[in-house]
Amino acid sequence: MDAELEPFLPMFPPADLSDPPAARRQLRELITTIDVDTTGLQIQDHMVPADPDVAVRTYRSEATRGDRAPGAIVWLHGGGFVMGDLDTEHPWATTLAKESGVTVVSVDYRLAPEHPFPAALDDAHAVLGWVSDNAAELGVDPTRLAVGGHSSGAGLAAAVALRARDEGGPALRFQLLHQAGLDDRQQTWSASTFTDTPFLTRDKVSQLWRHYLGEAEATPYAAPARAADLSGLPPAYVAAAEHCPNRDEDVDYARRLLQANVTTELHVWPGVFHGSQAILSAEVSQRQNAELAAALRRGLAD
Repeated sequence: MDAELEPFLPMFPPADLSDPPAARRQLRELITTIDVDTTGLQIQDHMVPADPDVAVRTYRSEATRGDRAPGAIVWLHGGGFVMGDLDTEHPWATTLAKESGVTVVSVDYRLAPEHPFPAALDDAHAVLGWVSDNAAELGVDPTRLAVGGHSSGAGLAAAVALRARDEGGPALRFQLLHQAGLDDRQQTWSASTFTDTPFLTRDKVSQLWRHYLGEAEATPYAAPARAADLSGLPPAYVAAAEHCPNRDEDVDYARRLLQANVTTELHVWPGVFHGSQAILSAEVSQRQNAELAAALRRGLAD
């Protein structure tokens, strides 16, 4: 474990996903300890017409005004499909928008188990269509759209990319997948071995997939690692944590993207655990967050 992260380990006990409301409160309490500087950003809340409507929050850098319209990323929060909302994702959306210059559209998708698959995917896909259709009003370039997220949100982003490919749009230029949850089968070495890693353990991964899938079949749109064909997807940046049950499925997904002739960058961060980028004082966390923003800039550059 990275030496700077070790003192914070007591703050990251595994979330008790057997009680979703309590798990949500625990995450919110953790996030309230993070200071957020929104200087230089235009932040607005919107409702996206859908069935039902979806709340989103846009983060646009004021530095881009007067220049060419920036690209945009539909950003999907983590939380095991069970936790998270616009407020818990606020620090990461703020940082990503400020450091990348890309407009971030943070999505308050429906949560499991109250709303199992495909509710979250439907919400995320509806928001992507809304951003594409309303690019002029949002002040973004519709030819430079990306999708991304942390953890379960990254898995959801990968599913949105698959669905956009299969349904003929909206066109995506990039996908930003950070510590993605991609595979419900848990047959990799890391998934079967990391039984006691901070915040996310093998048992918790099993819980979150049960909540998310409900009675539904685990299709590639639910668990993108199940997709037989990854060709035609947008270029990707895939980041994994060394001490994380999701690590090997992330590495394998990146390898399969490359074999499908999809330009892909893979970064496995040594000494870190799932979600440890929340420890902003650690040098490795600062590098992780800066690299996400840099990868997004590269992915949407001309």
